[in-house]
Amino acid sequence: MSELIDNRKHRQEVLKGIIRDIHAGADPDNIKQRFAELLSQVGATEISAIEQALIDEGLPIEEVQALCDVHVRVFRESLDKQMEAGTVAAPEKSHPVAWFKTENQMITGLVEGIKEIVTQISEMPVGTDISSQLVEWRKKHTELGIVDAHYARKENVLFPYLEKNGITGPPSVMWGIHDEIRADLKAISQLILQSEKTANPRLNRAIADQVVPALNQISEMVYKEENILFPMCMETFSADEWAEIGKQLEDPEMATYRAPEQAEAPVGDKGRVLNLEVGALTPDQINLVLTHLPVDVTYVDENDEVRYFSLGKERIFERTPAVIGRKVQNCHPPTSVHVVEQIVSDFRSGKRDRADFWIQSGGKFILIQYFAVRDRDGNYRGVLEVTQDAAWVRSLTGEKRIYDEDK
Repeated sequence: MSELIDNRKHRQEVLKGIIRDIHAGADPDNIKQRFAELLSQVGATEISAIEQALIDEGLPIEEVQALCDVHVRVFRESLDKQMEAGTVAAPEKSHPVAWFKTENQMITGLVEGIKEIVTQISEMPVGTDISSQLVEWRKKHTELGIVDAHYARKENVLFPYLEKNGITGPPSVMWGIHDEIRADLKAISQLILQSEKTANPRLNRAIADQVVPALNQISEMVYKEENILFPMCMETFSADEWAEIGKQLEDPEMATYRAPEQAEAPVGDKGRVLNLEVGALTPDQINLVLTHLPVDVTYVDENDEVRYFSLGKERIFERTPAVIGRKVQNCHPPTSVHVVEQIVSDFRSGKRDRADFWIQSGGKFILIQYFAVRDRDGNYRGVLEVTQDAAWVRSLTGEKRIYDEDK
């Protein structure tokens, strides 16, 4: 047994060296040939473990993300052989992974359909009417918006469970790529809307330089999920964890869900009154008050762990029960983690007690406020995030002093 462990450790050290060589600019094809025998033994979990180890050793996530496709290219032959040999077990139809795979089939079909359309446009003589092709492209591009929700479910449901099992690096790398794809899809939406109705060199260049690379990146993400992420999750998660994940995928809000450490209170405790600084409420009343606030509330404790979020009628940002206990740094894409850490640092040190942000999205004017939480002695106890759509507040004019009984 110790020999197997030593072999695995040796293999991982060699593989870490491979990735370091790639980062130093070595030719991936030469590396693949040089270590062909070693690569045949590598699985999805080991590749992720290597990336995790490199990040732990100080390699910036951005650098790992930038060369993630190269890593997969080097190890692709090994992964494909394992899939063909059936060494990776297929999930049951009711399994959450099967659900993700079904979405991937839809995504792949849309990508292939769009590639056919843009190839057709590129091959048309300059000046040819392409109105019908643009209409079909716009339709399929809109449908391809499914990738945003698909990625969000990975980020909000799968990634927290990977983190609970000590795997934080690969999810961060993948999340960064998600955001690159999201940005590309937004840019392509504008390209389609602003495109001329006839074939032209400018559009052809955009298709070659912008559209096709984005579609290829989406296809590569499908490959990474099917051959690395999902097998790693299958090897890592327990049956109970998969049951929790399945429930959250069926109902993202999961108002009745309780994480293992949040077992239901004994029946006799449900009616007990909690004495607050002013007044007294039962736990049920506290929950009702919080869920009826016209804002979304999230509380992160002094250990940077998410402890609570409210379940209002209209949430601004998606939350799932898997976020409970998650480090707040892992709840954000890599590009904004430094902002989160700065806010927490300033709150913890007492430099600031509040931070406000506002963004416009989907017709909403979203106000995001962070408040430092301190106890009576001034000790830092965490952060309260309050989010709301403030568009209606901005639209108010004059005064309203009379109750309108018809509304």
